Amino acid sequence: MSEVNGITKQLLEIVSDFGGKFDGAYNIRQDCQSVARQSTEHIKIVNKADGKPGIEIHISPETQDEKVYIPACITQADVDDLVYNDFFVGEGADVIIVAGCGVHTETNELSRHSGVHRFFLGKGSHVLYVEKHVGEGADDGNRTIDPVTDAEIGEGAVLEMDTSQLGGVTSTSRKCHIKMDKEAKLIIRERILTDKRQTASTDFVVEVNGEDASVNLISRSVAKGNSYQEYSSKIIGNARCTGHSECDGILAENGKVSAQPSLIANCKDAELIHEAAIGKIAGEQILKLRTLGLTEEEAEATIINGFLK
Repeated sequence: MSEVNGITKQLLEIVSDFGGKFDGAYNIRQDCQSVARQSTEHIKIVNKADGKPGIEIHISPETQDEKVYIPACITQADVDDLVYNDFFVGEGADVIIVAGCGVHTETNELSRHSGVHRFFLGKGSHVLYVEKHVGEGADDGNRTIDPVTDAEIGEGAVLEMDTSQLGGVTSTSRKCHIKMDKEAKLIIRERILTDKRQTASTDFVVEVNGEDASVNLISRSVAKGNSYQEYSSKIIGNARCTGHSECDGILAENGKVSAQPSLIANCKDAELIHEAAIGKIAGEQILKLRTLGLTEEEAEATIINGFLK
């Protein structure tokens, strides 16, 4: 990893728990280029066959208890990085994919990372996809991260997505479109924190096409300062299935949140439900923590940290 610079190493510690090396397959992207890569016996990483920037990750059937790391880091201003990554997960495989993006800038020139990820999960496979986004550097830095996730979840397969963005990103637009086969399962846990004049939007669209499939979308957000967040989700039940969408937002200072969950049942046996709640931190929560010796600012931070876990 001789080409990985110091800022990238710092970002890797945040977005992918990097401790000097990765245990398993990995591809590290730095300022629009792949600078370090390793495949394993069961996980092969190759350049995209169609010539687009990015990689293909081929996971063999029945692969068990392995990890693959695909972080992307931007370490300077005035960078516009677009990458396409495709994941082909064999039948019966059970793996963890650790993605994430860190953008570090010291000027107010725009730097952006746009990652387009496509997942193809074979029958009976299981993927835990962990994605962390963070912005670092000067307070007036202009840092944008725009992830796109498309997935096809095969029969009886499970996709768990654990995504978080907890500071420093000026703007983000997340788009996610997922199609599900019979007995497939989708769980998405999203956590977003915005501050100052930052903006964030999330757009989930899930098509449940197979019988006895299930989907659970959970979003937690905190909007501080003068920031603004939008949350939109659409669960489309085209077969006998269950679906649940939950969005909870906390407002602090002048933050604003718009939540628009929607359900479309195209089958009489589709059982779909959504919940949305937005409000400020309850005064009694602050008071209780202050009686334990915390300042008002410390009490608010404690509540927010617990909410976003």
